[in-house]
Amino acid sequence: MSYKLLGDSVQIKEINETIKQVAPTDVSILITGESGVGKEVVAISLHELSKRNEKPFITVNCGAIPEGIIESELFGHQKGSFTGAIEDRRGYFEMADKGTIFLDEIGEMPLATQVKFLRVLETGEFMRVGGNKKIIVDVRIIAATNKDLSEEVLQKNFREDLYYRLRSINVYIPPLRERKSDIKVLFNYFINSYCNTNSIVFKGIDENAMDFILNYNWPGNARELKNFCASIIVLYSDKKLSLEDVKKHLQVDKDDSKRSLPMVFNRSKENVEKDFLFRALLELKSDIIDIKNYLRELEPRGNNPTKEDFHISKEKFLNMTMDDIEKEVLLFLLENNYWNVERVADILKQTSRNIYRKMKLHNIKSNDKWKNSE
Repeated sequence: MSYKLLGDSVQIKEINETIKQVAPTDVSILITGESGVGKEVVAISLHELSKRNEKPFITVNCGAIPEGIIESELFGHQKGSFTGAIEDRRGYFEMADKGTIFLDEIGEMPLATQVKFLRVLETGEFMRVGGNKKIIVDVRIIAATNKDLSEEVLQKNFREDLYYRLRSINVYIPPLRERKSDIKVLFNYFINSYCNTNSIVFKGIDENAMDFILNYNWPGNARELKNFCASIIVLYSDKKLSLEDVKKHLQVDKDDSKRSLPMVFNRSKENVEKDFLFRALLELKSDIIDIKNYLRELEPRGNNPTKEDFHISKEKFLNMTMDDIEKEVLLFLLENNYWNVERVADILKQTSRNIYRKMKLHNIKSNDKWKNSE
């Protein structure tokens, strides 16, 4: 079996060559690139082509683990070390012994945990939370982030010594918009995969529709393309895909005159940014209202939060500070998503931890009535 990133671009070919060269070694690797470009695919490829491929491959999303328990998750804990620790527990590093651990969203790791992690990188040694016995593991470490860690170092959010220790080899995956030749390769692969899995016969796609797909920006990269293919093959399985089908599903054929606001030139950079934010909020509001109207048809009245609209005028909006805007956006999304932080984080392409941090910063209190609702 061949383990590699799919694509015909020079960039992808170079990355696949790098994977083949470094996979047999034990050197730590940092994979960087935007969300959705395929960082986990590279990590899996590195493991499968390594001498550890018959040993565990443990994936850890550092951004999804609350700060208070991340050390326990990574390094384990002893019985009685804290409330709720009713038994000894192995951490992810012990589980990955002799194999590979993939630390995704490494930029979200708390500074206090980074110190302990650096020691594991350098010596393979650590102690469980509440323990006094030194544990030694043999683990190959692969990390990934969509953040600029050099900037995080400057902002004192990431340790400089850990940054340089991690990036012994840095594999950077460019966004899909910078390697257009890979789009068709990925499109054909995803379509064929879903057709085979779901016993669907693909009826083909118009040339102008394919041209549109090839020139679309794909802000969500390969992940967005994959989800697009999965949806469109199910929704239009009985016909040849047209340009109208593609545009409609990518939500780019809406009436711009109704969804856009006039731009005013010779304005400050901050006001231009605010104008874009305001337009984005209006689009977000429209989408949420559409969803709510659909849900009302399925559910009895009285089951929804009270706030449904965004009641700030454009004039008032442009006079607000960026912090005020950020707070209003968070409130709007939280109140229209039943205070489901994970859902809001997904909408804003942020980690849940960052949303909680912003809520604390802006003194936004969770609405206990809705926060656990679906």
